[in-house]
Amino acid sequence: MDLDQLAALRTPEGSAALTAAAGLAGGDPLTAASALRAAGVPPTLAAAALTQAELRHRAVGKFGPAAAGMFLTRPGLEQATRRVVADRRAARLHAAGVRTLADLGCGLGADALAAARAGIRVYGVEADPVTAAMAAANAAAAGLADLFTVECGDATAFDVSRVDGVFCDPARRTTGTGRRIFDPRAYSPPWDFVTGLADRVPRTVVKVAPGLDHGLVPAGAEAEWVSVNGDLVEAALWCGELAEVPRRASVFRTEIHQLTGSGTDEAPVGPTRRYLYDPDPAVVRAHLVAELATELAATLGDPSIAYLYADHPTRTPYARCLEITDVLPFSLKRLRALLRERGVGRVEILKRGSALTPEQLRRDLRLTGDASASLVLTRVAGAPTVLIGQPVA
Repeated sequence: MDLDQLAALRTPEGSAALTAAAGLAGGDPLTAASALRAAGVPPTLAAAALTQAELRHRAVGKFGPAAAGMFLTRPGLEQATRRVVADRRAARLHAAGVRTLADLGCGLGADALAAARAGIRVYGVEADPVTAAMAAANAAAAGLADLFTVECGDATAFDVSRVDGVFCDPARRTTGTGRRIFDPRAYSPPWDFVTGLADRVPRTVVKVAPGLDHGLVPAGAEAEWVSVNGDLVEAALWCGELAEVPRRASVFRTEIHQLTGSGTDEAPVGPTRRYLYDPDPAVVRAHLVAELATELAATLGDPSIAYLYADHPTRTPYARCLEITDVLPFSLKRLRALLRERGVGRVEILKRGSALTPEQLRRDLRLTGDASASLVLTRVAGAPTVLIGQPVA
């Protein structure tokens, strides 16, 4: 995609091509391209429209119905914040008194649009000309162009004295190759600039990769890890006046649930018990397993493995619960014999602290039968262990 192609897609002819492409999304690409060309759409416009249709189809999971009117790139879509997360962040910023916001590295505008929907005036800055133009087009399509404007330029040069809040989502992929950047010090804008924003604007939020090392969290900042339907999707640093607690796990399911704590407490260790809890990844990454253990009256079976054990089941949005029927020292031969004896032909395999791969174990078990079971590969008191159980509703 280039600026000329984007401009062509925004003409009446381009809009018609996008509508036609939307009806072909998800099918065979060659058949779709032939259908558009047969309808009189020029090849270059057809290709651009089909690419947008494919990306919009994929974007529904992040943005809902609004995806149908957005302009997207593959890297931009992959890094864009899910709408439910962006809306909740915007609401928190608005509740904290933010009325003007700089979005430094606004990408396609997912977070800026959420802030604008919350009534915040947003000034977006984006280094890539095509992405900046797409963000502006997305603001216009959403009817928010009066609240969200975009300039193409260097985020580090923006005058943050113009705003009372800053949101920064530094680029975490290399230009050209699109490869992920795992070291925050290689982000763009640079990590020192990003972490220094809080000294200039007391209400600053930084979106970071969920694999962020706790040692890189700035002093006094709140570090939040976010999951959606069990998938860990991002982390955010709430700085200055926005910091409320040291660590937070935000778990989005049918509604949001938030677990908070110090991130430094350690859960007690004890024997395995009847019920096993597999904590949500946001809880694990936020180092809040100890806080969850207190809620569940649970203990760890091994100090380095984030599985919790309890005598009674407790309803919680922060973990899956399994009822354990068997606890065995790991032995493939013994496990295979036991599962065959019980007619188990289908297994769900969970693992923490085990070098075994679920795919290889499934093949090695060579199971037949109609029953199902959950297998947990782990360590208990340092020893390789397999637990057999069933999910608790």
